[in-house]
Amino acid sequence: MIVITGAAGFISSCLVQKLNDEGFYDLVLVDDFSSAEQNKNFEGKRFSHQVDRKDFIQWIRANHIHTQFIFHLGARTDTTEFDYALLNELNLEYSKEVWNACVEFGLPLVYASSAATYGLGEQGYEDDERTLDTLKPLNPYGESKNYFDIWALKQPRAPYFWAGMKFFNVYGPNEYHKGRMASVILHTFNQIKATGEMKLFQSHNPKFKDGEQMRDFVYVKDVINVLYFFMHHRKDSGIYNLGTGKARTFLDLATNTFKALNKEPEISFIPTPEDIRDKYQYFTEAPMHKLLAIGYNNPFHTLEEGVSDYVQNYLVSGKYF
Repeated sequence: MIVITGAAGFISSCLVQKLNDEGFYDLVLVDDFSSAEQNKNFEGKRFSHQVDRKDFIQWIRANHIHTQFIFHLGARTDTTEFDYALLNELNLEYSKEVWNACVEFGLPLVYASSAATYGLGEQGYEDDERTLDTLKPLNPYGESKNYFDIWALKQPRAPYFWAGMKFFNVYGPNEYHKGRMASVILHTFNQIKATGEMKLFQSHNPKFKDGEQMRDFVYVKDVINVLYFFMHHRKDSGIYNLGTGKARTFLDLATNTFKALNKEPEISFIPTPEDIRDKYQYFTEAPMHKLLAIGYNNPFHTLEEGVSDYVQNYLVSGKYF
């Protein structure tokens, strides 16, 4: 059995489909399955068990002998969440329990970290484990992810193989439930559909023109290919960036969404909301040489390719992956 936590969520549900496509059906989906909207993400997919998140540690103790791999991707991912107790419970303490279970039962582990750990990038974006203590995340979510990375590296006992994946700006099908936290592509598509135009955030940084804020946007299909690679690789434990290695502008993102819809761009700018303005990343880019050095050689979608596939094959029809 292969375990996927956060299975009703965005990346996890796409991973479930990837595993199905590769012939894996004995999957254990772990999540809080109370959201009918999120549960649509795994409709039609094949799996053997559903386990409530609160019951999972007890479940793995009873079923570890039949388990071959754990993808721990479940987390509270809202970057505007300021309930430290909730983030500590879900992103830190729960992840420690999963880690310790993997140690106890000899199970390999891939878990979700985040590029939010890098903050404004004062220390750069290298996935160098020696610099974790120097990082300055901009929000409690990023802090919770960095705390766990630091904790994991300090443990005297670790799973025989483990990898923490620093996801950059992931976009693609099955993010429909994410609301404000969904990708700008989804917001652009929805705005074009409703009004025929897109309003991007202004720049409040003199180094960047409006719309030229840059992020490393990575298509979810590339993300799940990397996760699948690690399921078979099972060596070179550590923390890895997962982006494309190429920063692009929000203007590029919106323009390509219009193009995928065969529409002329109609883009204007509005002030960045004050609650995120002081904690806004103007540039992120994932150095990817660490992943490439261990043998990963699948090409990543360009922004143009990813946006076109997402818009034309999923958003227009409302399809799930």
